[in-house]
Amino acid sequence: MSDKNKGADGPDDATERELIDMEFQSMVEGLSLDESAPTSYLDELDNFVDENRFVAPNPPAKSIKQTFQAAIASLKKWKNGKAFRDDDGVAL
Repeated sequence: MSDKNKGADGPDDATERELIDMEFQSMVEGLSLDESAPTSYLDELDNFVDENRFVAPNPPAKSIKQTFQAAIASLKKWKNGKAFRDDDGVAL
């Protein structure tokens, strides 16, 4: 039997296992399980203020008469336009 075919309880296996355990312990020691931090990432997101935020305009409400007048004016402007608009998808 050669040295490579040692059982799972051989000395090389124990050394590797000890090295793995030591590496794991060194990684775990650096972790902090204390969850009493003053702020969390989600708190920071909630408090984020964007100065470049878009504010939608709030136009004044129009009456029904003004709405229909604007629609008719738009149709007349489109129909009497200077350009040939056969491919714009509109059919009257």
